[in-house]
Amino acid sequence: MRVAFDEMTAADGTVRGPYEQLSGWLSEVPADVLDNRRREAELLFRRIGITFAVYGAAEAQERLIPFDVLPRILSAGEWDLLRRGLEQRVKALNLYIKDIYGPGEVLRAGIILVSPH
Repeated sequence: MRVAFDEMTAADGTVRGPYEQLSGWLSEVPADVLDNRRREAELLFRRIGITFAVYGAAEAQERLIPFDVLPRILSAGEWDLLRRGLEQRVKALNLYIKDIYGPGEVLRAGIILVSPH
Protein backbone atom coordinates (compact mmCIF):
# COMPACT_ATOMS: atom_id res chain seq x y z
CA MET A 1 0.00 0.00 0.00
CA ARG A 2 1.33 3.45 -0.94
CA VAL A 3 1.37 6.08 1.75
CA ALA A 4 2.28 9.09 -0.37
CA PHE A 5 2.13 10.25 -3.95
CA ASP A 6 5.24 9.41 -5.95
CA GLU A 7 5.74 11.47 -9.11
CA MET A 8 8.01 8.87 -10.66
CA THR A 9 5.95 5.77 -10.04
CA ALA A 10 2.38 4.98 -11.07
CA ALA A 11 -0.05 3.38 -8.60
CA ASP A 12 0.75 -0.06 -10.01
CA GLY A 13 4.48 0.41 -9.32
CA THR A 14 5.59 1.02 -12.91
CA VAL A 15 7.74 4.01 -13.81
CA ARG A 16 5.74 6.80 -15.46
CA GLY A 17 6.82 7.63 -19.02
CA PRO A 18 8.31 11.07 -18.35
CA TYR A 19 10.57 9.55 -15.66
CA GLU A 20 11.98 6.59 -17.60
CA GLN A 21 15.39 8.19 -18.34
CA LEU A 22 15.78 9.56 -14.83
CA SER A 23 14.83 6.20 -13.34
CA GLY A 24 17.45 4.48 -15.48
CA TRP A 25 20.10 7.00 -14.42
CA LEU A 26 19.14 6.61 -10.75
CA SER A 27 19.52 2.84 -10.96
CA GLU A 28 23.16 3.32 -12.05
CA VAL A 29 24.23 6.16 -9.72
CA PRO A 30 25.51 5.38 -6.22
CA ALA A 31 23.34 6.86 -3.44
CA ASP A 32 26.23 8.92 -2.07
CA VAL A 33 26.41 10.89 -5.34
CA LEU A 34 22.93 12.30 -4.76
CA ASP A 35 23.73 13.02 -1.13
CA ASN A 36 26.91 14.86 -2.15
CA ARG A 37 25.00 16.92 -4.72
CA ARG A 38 22.36 17.80 -2.13
CA ARG A 39 25.02 18.96 0.34
CA GLU A 40 26.81 20.98 -2.36
CA ALA A 41 23.53 22.66 -3.33
CA GLU A 42 22.74 23.47 0.31
CA LEU A 43 26.17 25.04 0.75
CA LEU A 44 25.73 27.10 -2.40
CA PHE A 45 22.24 28.19 -1.35
CA ARG A 46 23.58 29.38 2.01
CA ARG A 47 26.54 31.13 0.41
CA ILE A 48 24.45 33.13 -2.06
CA GLY A 49 21.55 33.69 0.32
CA ILE A 50 18.72 31.53 -1.01
CA THR A 51 17.18 31.41 2.45
CA PHE A 52 14.22 32.72 4.40
CA ALA A 53 13.32 33.25 8.03
CA VAL A 54 9.98 32.74 9.77
CA TYR A 55 9.85 35.85 11.91
CA GLY A 56 7.86 35.61 15.08
CA ALA A 57 8.68 31.92 15.41
CA ALA A 58 10.63 30.84 18.48
CA GLU A 59 13.63 30.10 16.27
CA ALA A 60 13.68 32.72 13.52
CA GLN A 61 16.88 31.36 12.06
CA GLU A 62 17.62 31.43 8.36
CA ARG A 63 16.28 28.36 6.59
CA LEU A 64 16.97 27.02 3.14
CA ILE A 65 14.31 27.30 0.49
CA PRO A 66 13.01 23.72 0.19
CA PHE A 67 14.37 21.98 -2.89
CA ASP A 68 15.08 18.55 -4.28
CA VAL A 69 18.14 17.57 -6.30
CA LEU A 70 15.89 15.40 -8.45
CA PRO A 71 13.78 17.33 -10.95
CA ARG A 72 10.02 17.10 -11.25
CA ILE A 73 9.32 15.99 -14.78
CA LEU A 74 6.02 16.81 -16.45
CA SER A 75 4.55 15.32 -19.58
CA ALA A 76 3.43 17.76 -22.26
CA GLY A 77 -0.20 17.28 -21.16
CA GLU A 78 0.60 17.90 -17.49
CA TRP A 79 2.60 21.02 -18.37
CA ASP A 80 -0.21 22.35 -20.57
CA LEU A 81 -2.73 21.98 -17.75
CA LEU A 82 -0.37 23.65 -15.28
CA ARG A 83 0.49 26.43 -17.73
CA ARG A 84 -3.17 27.24 -18.37
CA GLY A 85 -3.90 27.36 -14.64
CA LEU A 86 -0.92 29.60 -13.96
CA GLU A 87 -1.84 31.96 -16.79
CA GLN A 88 -5.40 32.17 -15.44
CA ARG A 89 -4.21 33.01 -11.93
CA VAL A 90 -1.69 35.61 -13.11
CA LYS A 91 -4.42 37.29 -15.16
CA ALA A 92 -6.80 37.28 -12.17
CA LEU A 93 -4.15 38.71 -9.84
CA ASN A 94 -3.22 41.43 -12.33
CA LEU A 95 -6.88 42.42 -12.74
CA TYR A 96 -7.31 42.47 -8.96
CA ILE A 97 -4.24 44.70 -8.47
CA LYS A 98 -5.37 46.98 -11.30
CA ASP A 99 -8.76 47.34 -9.62
CA ILE A 100 -7.36 47.91 -6.11
CA TYR A 101 -5.07 50.69 -7.36
CA GLY A 102 -7.71 51.98 -9.74
CA PRO A 103 -11.50 52.04 -9.54
CA GLY A 104 -11.73 49.90 -6.37
CA GLU A 105 -14.84 48.02 -7.45
CA VAL A 106 -14.05 44.97 -5.28
CA LEU A 107 -13.88 47.22 -2.22
CA ARG A 108 -17.15 49.02 -3.02
CA ALA A 109 -18.91 45.73 -3.68
CA GLY A 110 -17.78 44.40 -0.30
CA ILE A 111 -15.95 41.47 -1.91
CA ILE A 112 -12.79 42.56 -0.10
CA LEU A 113 -13.18 44.14 3.31
CA VAL A 114 -10.68 46.65 4.65
CA SER A 115 -9.85 46.24 8.31
CA PRO A 116 -9.65 49.49 10.32
CA HIS A 117 -6.53 48.17 12.11
